[in-house]
Amino acid sequence: MLALLRAIGAGSLSLGRLYEGHVNALKLVVRYGDEAQVRAAAADVRDGHLFGIWVTDGAEPVRLVETEVGMRLAGAKSFASGACHLTRPLITAQPTDGPPRLVLVRLGAERAASPTVGGLSGMRGAATGRCGFDGAAVAPEQVIGEAGDYLRQPEFSAGAWRGIAVALGGIDRLVGLLRGDLSARGRAGDPHQAVRIGEALIARETAALWARRAALLAEGERFEPGDVAGTVNLARIACEQAGMAVIALVQRGLGLQGFLQTNPVERVMRDLATYLRQPAPDETLVEAARWFTGRDLPDPEPMA
Repeated sequence: MLALLRAIGAGSLSLGRLYEGHVNALKLVVRYGDEAQVRAAAADVRDGHLFGIWVTDGAEPVRLVETEVGMRLAGAKSFASGACHLTRPLITAQPTDGPPRLVLVRLGAERAASPTVGGLSGMRGAATGRCGFDGAAVAPEQVIGEAGDYLRQPEFSAGAWRGIAVALGGIDRLVGLLRGDLSARGRAGDPHQAVRIGEALIARETAALWARRAALLAEGERFEPGDVAGTVNLARIACEQAGMAVIALVQRGLGLQGFLQTNPVERVMRDLATYLRQPAPDETLVEAARWFTGRDLPDPEPMA
């Protein structure tokens, strides 16, 4: 999965966002759903349905409301990747009492969806937007797991390793474009440009090492939950720092050439900068640092 997500991210970060969300939603259904729900999700996948995970609420948070005719949804999700295209989004909905629930919504062509107001500078291919759910009926089998399952650790933090893998693919692509552009213009031999290429390769490899460690711990199922969550959170920050460093090196190395819309570098930089804007980076780093202040990072590949 690490290799697959990395390859997709190198080809298109927007496609990587949609596919990573598809995998994330299915992983949650398999982890928290019952046997019948897992079979139904598998059948939907075979029928070509696209899954995803939408958790960011709009101005009116999504609520799960009990009515005389059964459960209904109210509210909307914002910053929803593939808002106009997903047919099986897994969303969080707040019931009258208790923690949020996971609801697998069935969407068709008729939906209250629209592009995000103002648009995003990058990741436009992911068709991120808003989707409303006012009045949507919810059958009991659409409610996945128990109250609060979405926030359970380590899965809540551990699943972020897949987004790291996609971002790593974007870094791969950007480093490749930097090397190719400088070589094509006969600039790669300049010592200052050579330094930029070397620093970009170091940053990429740093992100790759963190991504591998995060993936092995998250999928290993034999590590302390706090170690898993903390390592994946550190990997998130390491990948963000590496990606932003590579963007800066590309901008310095290519100059205005990198800002031409006819140059693929321009889109990849915009997409990567947008993709790296993950939620609560400061809180993520602080929590991980506190966890590992009194203990060492786990090693998923100990030397013999």
